Amino acid sequence: MRFFLMLLVMAGVTYLVRMVPFALFRKRIDSTIIKSFLYYVPYAVLGAMTIPAVFYSTGNGISAAAGFICCLIPAFFGRSLITVALTASAAAFITELLLHFMK
Repeated sequence: MRFFLMLLVMAGVTYLVRMVPFALFRKRIDSTIIKSFLYYVPYAVLGAMTIPAVFYSTGNGISAAAGFICCLIPAFFGRSLITVALTASAAAFITELLLHFMK
């Protein structure tokens, strides 16, 4: 019974989050400030969710930071997501190996 109650609450919250903007904003949004705010919200939320997880992903802050720093270079030059992810993974892996052998 508890599961179905939780499922109903989650469905209601999901529906409200998607329905409220349609109910509140019936006219086209012409304000450039609001448009630019709404344009950047997904990127800000994605960054806020992803960046903290990056630094706890390896269990070692040094290798996580190395992977993060190394992923910035191909990302800055507009490389594909798979290239950026592989660069970060390789940097974190190599750093973990080096830290392991230095013990």
